[in-house]
Amino acid sequence: MDIISQLPDRLLFAIPKKGRLHEHCISLLKGADINFHRHNRLDIALVKNLPIALIFLPAADIAKFVGEGNVDLGITGQDMVEECEVANKIDEIMELDFGHCRLQVQVPIKSGIDKVEELVGKKIVTSFDILASKYFSKLDEKHLTDEEKAEGKKTKIEYVSGSVEAACALGLADGIVDLVETGETMKVAGLHAISTVLETQAILIRNKNPSDPHLVTKITSRLKGVIAAKQYVLLNYNILRENVREATKITPGRQAPTISPLDDGNWVEVQSMVLKKEVAEIMDKLEEIGARDIILFKIDNCRV
Repeated sequence: MDIISQLPDRLLFAIPKKGRLHEHCISLLKGADINFHRHNRLDIALVKNLPIALIFLPAADIAKFVGEGNVDLGITGQDMVEECEVANKIDEIMELDFGHCRLQVQVPIKSGIDKVEELVGKKIVTSFDILASKYFSKLDEKHLTDEEKAEGKKTKIEYVSGSVEAACALGLADGIVDLVETGETMKVAGLHAISTVLETQAILIRNKNPSDPHLVTKITSRLKGVIAAKQYVLLNYNILRENVREATKITPGRQAPTISPLDDGNWVEVQSMVLKKEVAEIMDKLEEIGARDIILFKIDNCRV
């Protein structure tokens, strides 16, 4: 991190350098008009239009560096914040609505195990040894007998850095704790999930004393706008004035809908932001109450 000391006038923003979060982060920064060029895959890139330096780090390190004050801002997974035990050292600014995963306890389908309690006292392999240890220590406390506790029996948690899903097939573990996104890798490995330790997604975090709080606020506002633009569309329609109250219950907007009179005094025009995933059903409901000229507009960016 020595080179970072040479960037005293820039806000330091840590981005995952590879993996499941990297491409999402690059798209998010582009949408927020944070322009940079990363030379020859270097791990530091200067933003051209803002006093920011992007620091590309493994996602697992970002939570630690933000928590210790080495960088001002970072994007990482909620799982990483918990695994690094820095939740009390950072501020979680917002969820970013990508990188959705579940940290789950998995066992071979052929094992016949279908309850997590059956793994108490056995061997677990994981890359999340802190979270797994906390999870199974509670199970040990609840399900091991006093005699077993006195003998020092407990669930053994062993750390591995990768290929966790192969541990059971190789006879290295009775179960694993690993991230599940689609579940395909788990199925191919002949595993199934029997318990969820944590649900996680990407989040924007900052240290408790960022070097430029005003710039942090600006970046946050931009990122919120990009995320909202992906989640929402703008719906425009005409409705009889007598049906406005019912229509605005269907499309209440984020704050309130915009209602404009038309030349025909019996009709008004309504504009409202609606969730993209609900728009088809919303349009059906509007049509049922007599709405006409229902038009959907894509939102490229916004401030919310």
